[in-house]
Amino acid sequence: MNFLGYARPDGSAGIRNYVLVIPGGFVASKICDSVVGAKTIYTADHGSGRTKNDRETIARVLTGLGRNPNVGAVVVHAASPGAGYPELAPERLAEEIAQSGKPVAVVDPAKDGGTFGAIEKGIKIARRFSYEISQQRRVPCDFGRLAIGVKCGYSDPTSGLAGNPAVGYLYDRLVEAGGVAMFGETTELIGAEHSLALRGRTEEVGRQLLKAVEVIENLAKASGQDIRSVNPVPSNIAAGITTLEEKSLGAVHKAGTAPIEGVLKYAERPTGRGLYFVDNWMGHLSIFLGYAAAGAQLVVFQLGGGGTPGRTILESTPAVVAPLLWATANPITLARSEDGVDYYSGTVIEGRETPEQVGERLVKTVLDTASGTRTRSETLNYVDPAQVYTREPVF
Repeated sequence: MNFLGYARPDGSAGIRNYVLVIPGGFVASKICDSVVGAKTIYTADHGSGRTKNDRETIARVLTGLGRNPNVGAVVVHAASPGAGYPELAPERLAEEIAQSGKPVAVVDPAKDGGTFGAIEKGIKIARRFSYEISQQRRVPCDFGRLAIGVKCGYSDPTSGLAGNPAVGYLYDRLVEAGGVAMFGETTELIGAEHSLALRGRTEEVGRQLLKAVEVIENLAKASGQDIRSVNPVPSNIAAGITTLEEKSLGAVHKAGTAPIEGVLKYAERPTGRGLYFVDNWMGHLSIFLGYAAAGAQLVVFQLGGGGTPGRTILESTPAVVAPLLWATANPITLARSEDGVDYYSGTVIEGRETPEQVGERLVKTVLDTASGTRTRSETLNYVDPAQVYTREPVF
């Protein structure tokens, strides 16, 4: 199975072809306003008041986005409040991104005529990059060159019965082909972590997964909270889920059946191919950003039934450079958001398709998207803010 992608110097394959401008802020936004095909990150997380560990996380996100296969060229600017920190120094970000072989340039208001001088220079560079990468052509790429990240949200019984298993089928096919499949949401392993740990490629991988869950539970206890009093969330309960364990047992179906190769930090790149667990948070404004920074060319949101009362799900992707594909198995969600859903698997529950048939249809949808078909979210100019997942205090 092949898709049509952009071959990158480091051997990866992009499914989109962007000029990325980082970090976010006024300079980046004005460059992107002026240049077709330019993207930037919209977030207030620029490192000020953060611990060294959290600044390293922010830097890992920025360099990871720059190295993402969907990015053809990068402009790094020095107008960010975090630029003075060694972890976020523009030169360091540019050097790490350049290791991927793609063109990278740095603009600095202190050297380029102030803020507006930097914007002018940045526009000129980004325009040149945009023109040059537009000359690249899509070529046949093996399915196994894809990396995908997934989350499930507003879970209900249809999620565990059909939606998540369909994603699990996709993941099994992707891993079999030599690709990278990432899943996470540490809080939503609680109650299913011991059976999942048995799938670790090694005993150490299983121990790391159990440790990740233990840390989250201890953090909740340290705050005086029982994590089961805040999860399941109200939309889960309204949809018929009664306990966190019940939610977790349905959620893990999206990981398929392959062995787990490793446990990754947020925005950490896998060292090999296969299935990986990512120690991250469930919020879609942060989780998809982390997957894109880890190299995912596409992210999938498997939605239950509690997420669309009175509204549609027309939202952009906070993954910045990775398209967001919306999936659901709930017929009510589909009816309310027909112009927002990219893929529907509720036909299994309705008896109109087998699990294998809906799984193959999802594989085809992913390959079509990878070859250039826009997701529903990509048809909007609106941009959601992104949220870097940091775990230490702000000072």
